[in-house]
Amino acid sequence: MNFASLRAFLAEGAAVLAKGPIALVFVEDTVEIASTVTHHAKIGFREIVVLHPAEIAPPPEVAAAAHWVVCDTLAPGAVPAVVNAVAAAAPAGTWLYYCYNAEYLFFPFCETRTVGEMLGFHAEERRDAMLAYVVDLYAPDLGRHPDAVSLEEAMLDRSGYYALARPDPETGHPKERQLDFFGGLRWRFEEHVPKQRRRIDRIALFRAAKDLRLREDHSFSAEEYNTYACPWHHNLTAAIASFRTAKALKANPGSTFAIPGFTWHGSARFDWTSQQLMDLGLMEPGQWF
Repeated sequence: MNFASLRAFLAEGAAVLAKGPIALVFVEDTVEIASTVTHHAKIGFREIVVLHPAEIAPPPEVAAAAHWVVCDTLAPGAVPAVVNAVAAAAPAGTWLYYCYNAEYLFFPFCETRTVGEMLGFHAEERRDAMLAYVVDLYAPDLGRHPDAVSLEEAMLDRSGYYALARPDPETGHPKERQLDFFGGLRWRFEEHVPKQRRRIDRIALFRAAKDLRLREDHSFSAEEYNTYACPWHHNLTAAIASFRTAKALKANPGSTFAIPGFTWHGSARFDWTSQQLMDLGLMEPGQWF
């Protein structure tokens, strides 16, 4: 279905939000829209809602695979505003997920299990949200792929990731079970990335709840949603394989000419499997086997 605006979707799309898990895909440009929709349909999202600027038309090959909502996704604060509006409209407890075009969700064993099965287990562990690491992907040859995007030759960093304690602004002490994670292109080219955008952690999967608010820094108003695990053991985490940072670094006039290539001694070919991400420590299976 097509909706002329977010307001129209919220007024007429109640059936779409009736049962999750639901994926919200925010389109920023024309790159890999179809592959993003196809990937998330393949891993089992019940509904996929694509929010796109009016000047970007739905690719014909996936037009029937998602619901298309015209939205100015590049406006300041647009993403948290939309996520919060959808979360408020969805039934309490509905699992929601959000990402951007040219981003691909992976979770442990996603080749043989659906996202619904994974979230069912996660909910049984009394978890209402799931931490995801945004793992930067990039093309190895910017001469052949000037936008830094290549699904067939995608590379990722196999090292260079780290975490710092997340201080409570009121007390100055570290927050319980919350960390700020860094790495990938945002770490290697940090001089081109604003400080507030260098983190790679994102609470990408969460359950709708009354008065819940997503903030600009990809954290939520409910502090337990921002934790990486429960108090008694490790929990599942996910990864979002993303070309978004590479695209931005090559599209930005301030960085494009300063970066002749993204590959370095820590690069490895991405094989598009959850096992590789687990082996690199970029995803945690927790107690799910």
